[in-house]
Amino acid sequence: MNNKINLKEQVQEKYAAIAKGEEKCCTDISCCDGGYSIMAENYEDLKGYKKEADLNLGCGLPTEHANIQPGNIVLDLGAGAGNDCFIAQSIVGDNGFVYGIDFTEAMNKLAQKNQQKLGYENMEFVQGDIEAMPFKAELIDVVVSNCVMNLVPDKRKAYEEVYRVLKTGGHFCISDIVYTGTMPEGFLKQAELYAGCVTGASEKNEYLKIIEEVGFKNIQLKKERVINLPNKILQQHLNETQVEAYKNAVEGLLSITVYATK
Repeated sequence: MNNKINLKEQVQEKYAAIAKGEEKCCTDISCCDGGYSIMAENYEDLKGYKKEADLNLGCGLPTEHANIQPGNIVLDLGAGAGNDCFIAQSIVGDNGFVYGIDFTEAMNKLAQKNQQKLGYENMEFVQGDIEAMPFKAELIDVVVSNCVMNLVPDKRKAYEEVYRVLKTGGHFCISDIVYTGTMPEGFLKQAELYAGCVTGASEKNEYLKIIEEVGFKNIQLKKERVINLPNKILQQHLNETQVEAYKNAVEGLLSITVYATK
């Protein structure tokens, strides 16, 4: 439990610093030599994209695969500065509604500031814990999230919460970081320093098993790609055969976008 509390504290400190523009390279769970953008995908062609709300903290484009419809109620987990919420708002229109939840007060305030600038009324950003969300059951049509679930200590509890707040027949589309094979602990720590958002990453099959055991159906991998780390990091922790396996995604760090229905 202490480790889980410690992880939450680290995540809050890290993302509060990012929200305030105070983040410095090479802290214990930070980024170096390229920053978070090594995992981020290009949002600029998506309708509703607002550059000022894009902090390059993601690892996918969940809204692109989320099948959001006009009039939907959407929830973004770990909303950050509001990037995915603003894209979702452009899809749901005036008859829909978008919620964003974030664990970090400073990040939540930044999202609210961006919302005020844009003048969106059918949207609400709240501070809260994904493991115990302040939303009633059967409220949400679509849940999205971008590179956040891996930072949650109890992923089963988090996905149980996603299941609870989704309407029957609703669905989620979540981008996240996982790994395949047996990754040395030192490797994952070094990858976190370089790329960010690796803390708490799960083995891919175990991650998908949790989603299935919670009760979700129609589980699909919409996208999967290798996180490209430089050879200098790979060679510090992996032998030549393992490096080759990593590059071929036989064993390695992956960005996946998962879709499933309730």
